[in-house]
Amino acid sequence: MSPFRITRTLPEDATGAALRADALHGLTGTPKTLPPKWFYDARGSELFDEITRLPEYYPTRAEREILIARARDIAATTGARTLVELGSGSSDKTRHLLEELTDLATYVPVDVSESALRGAADALLAEHPALDIHAMVTDFTSAFELPETPGPRLVAFLGGTIGNLLPDERAAFLTAVRGLLEPGDFFLLGTDLVKDEATLVAAYDDAAGVTAAFNKNVLAVMDRELGADFDPGAFEHVALWNADDEWIEMRLRSARAQTVKLTALDLEVEFAAGEEVRTEVSAKFRQEGVKAELHEVGLELAHWWTDSEGRFALSLSQASDERR
Repeated sequence: MSPFRITRTLPEDATGAALRADALHGLTGTPKTLPPKWFYDARGSELFDEITRLPEYYPTRAEREILIARARDIAATTGARTLVELGSGSSDKTRHLLEELTDLATYVPVDVSESALRGAADALLAEHPALDIHAMVTDFTSAFELPETPGPRLVAFLGGTIGNLLPDERAAFLTAVRGLLEPGDFFLLGTDLVKDEATLVAAYDDAAGVTAAFNKNVLAVMDRELGADFDPGAFEHVALWNADDEWIEMRLRSARAQTVKLTALDLEVEFAAGEEVRTEVSAKFRQEGVKAELHEVGLELAHWWTDSEGRFALSLSQASDERR
């Protein structure tokens, strides 16, 4: 068996088609929106890596602390022979699990970026040459099937990325995850927790302005890919805490009345002075809410771990015998 295989389920133009559809839908809606996945071109990924090292941005450090402390417990509980990572990217955090999952036979990283998957596989195989890696180029928010691999399976969704999904999207996603699992398989989920507003807002509006540049990068993506004429300097970065929904919202606020053309869509978009485009929702969670959402789809919470300051949580749940 080859130590590295790759399966592509996305059509060649799937990314471009999705971008066009999202831009058309979001920029003609009320209020205007753009999905956060379009932050992450090469420049956006560099900026996000920089964000994770900022003093204000705690989630990456907090989650890594938990993984280092609990990877052995995760391995002992799951006995996983297959690890599936959704939105795997560079697979950086995966290394903490691989060191402890001594029975692991197969790693299945799932990401939309083939280049990221290949780069991560090269690095992992240098450290674990016997590991069978079956990468999948697919959008994990869409329906897909996993390759045949030995059980039990552990599906991991780290980084608090689930917070970027709206409640109905989150329910659909968790239902799909449950569909990937057999009874007795496990799901490892990273969730950022509700805390004081000042800490939360600072994490998305750092003093150095890196998150502001990251937010505005979505406009550069529109300009390059859709022939748009957004002027990033004509928009202001906004981060605020929505206490009712318990999520952070990132927005771009038009500094003046302006008209933006998107040539690829044959579209002109009017912005009033002060009008905002919501670019990200990042929900924050409480243990009882996570447990309820998992239970609703047939996943039963087995372990709940937080970092030393109680800022972030990893939950390990097990697929029950009945699908809901």
